[in-house]
Amino acid sequence: MWGNGIGGWPARRALMTPDRTALVFEGRSTTYAELSRRVNALASRLVAAGVAAGDRVAYLGQNHPAFVDTLFATTLVGAIFVPLNFRLTGPELAYQLTDAAPAVLVHDPAHPAPGATRTIEVDADWPGGGGDAPAAPPVPVDAPAMILYTSGTTGRPKGAVLSHANLIWNTANVLVGVDVSADEVTLVSAPLFHIAALAQTLLPTLAKGGCAVLTPGFDPDHCLDLVERFRVTWMFGVATMYATLAASPRWASADLSSLRELMCGGAPVPESLIRTYLDRGLVLSQGYGMTETAPGVTYLEASRTATHIGSAGLPVFFTDVRLSDLGELEVSGPNVTPGYWNAPDATAAAFTPDGWFRTGDLARVDDAGHHHIVGRVKDMYISGGENVYPAEVENALTGHPDVAEAAVIGVPDTKWGETGHAFVVGAAAAPEADALRAYLRERLAGYKVPTRFTFVTSLPRTASGKVHKPTLRTEVRRDR
Repeated sequence: MWGNGIGGWPARRALMTPDRTALVFEGRSTTYAELSRRVNALASRLVAAGVAAGDRVAYLGQNHPAFVDTLFATTLVGAIFVPLNFRLTGPELAYQLTDAAPAVLVHDPAHPAPGATRTIEVDADWPGGGGDAPAAPPVPVDAPAMILYTSGTTGRPKGAVLSHANLIWNTANVLVGVDVSADEVTLVSAPLFHIAALAQTLLPTLAKGGCAVLTPGFDPDHCLDLVERFRVTWMFGVATMYATLAASPRWASADLSSLRELMCGGAPVPESLIRTYLDRGLVLSQGYGMTETAPGVTYLEASRTATHIGSAGLPVFFTDVRLSDLGELEVSGPNVTPGYWNAPDATAAAFTPDGWFRTGDLARVDDAGHHHIVGRVKDMYISGGENVYPAEVENALTGHPDVAEAAVIGVPDTKWGETGHAFVVGAAAAPEADALRAYLRERLAGYKVPTRFTFVTSLPRTASGKVHKPTLRTEVRRDR
């Protein structure tokens, strides 16, 4: 009746829990029955516009119920959903639109896209129509469901293809590792065009019949308001979001007693931030993943956070993880992408000869089997013949009370071959280079201590919140 794809989820939930609230956005609630009707209406509109199985349908705009409608309507008819980053410039968007070649672009009024030939604007009458879903053949679970463009830290972004099966298995991994309940209230304030907010929180919440509270963007005070008003139980954020939340003047007094699960990912989480939340009676559950793995690879369950601070956790239930001889994390499982859109060479390079996905991240495994991400393969540098992993140095730096953020890169050095250059964002008091060197020497081997420090007001970041180290390398070359 609904095929095997994720597009059938709203209809299944409407049958099981029609009157339960599926979405809340700016004070307006949507039941599962209403969500299913909207998805059917939009699916009919897409078919009328000529969209067929395998075609692409893109979405450009901030978090909104229309994003959810478009995701499910697109996949219901066997087409491929392409969420676009509204923060990109016109040329960046034009590149992705050219690469994906969507048959239709759905967008909000504030984000018209260049180069799109057929568009649907999200308006006050959205989506219009109603009734039954259009006739469509069953969707095979191994068919592509989404194309998500990577943040492009090493050049042009690539479109990672995720199948229906990839998303279904990732949802299963989340439901095993997190005690998601039918009465879950999930705050979705991270952008849905990124895989973590979309597949780690939104999809599992809707699969269980919970409620997703959507916000157009992240604002710490508004976040605290929503937690208190709707008794939010679960949320996802990157470390910078959680740090901003903890820096709010309302942090100490806000009622956060409803929160059960605080999922954190996107980049290594400073131990000092984890302890800040533990001191507040809250647990940041760190995980590791990437777009190409839909995204979960490892996860540190809440019960283990206090005893394994800084760990990215254990492999998720239906996924296998191993380390190469060089220490690169490699992944195998039903959540792993089949490859990149229109990029056979990049696809071939991303997998080992025996079919494991190369993450490009370096890790170590402790005696308890927990994984610790120590840096990118391309970020590691060699100083005096010793490997240095920037993530380890950055974590040590952020433990200093005068350091809010830090990023370390390797730079050429006539004596050591390479040495560390640290970019530091100060906290309340301005740090000094000599004091930081002395602090690090008590905690790290001498060859790991950066020889150069640059103090900045902020660090350059990708749209997903990761520090953009190519920009830092460019600044260093410019100054030399």
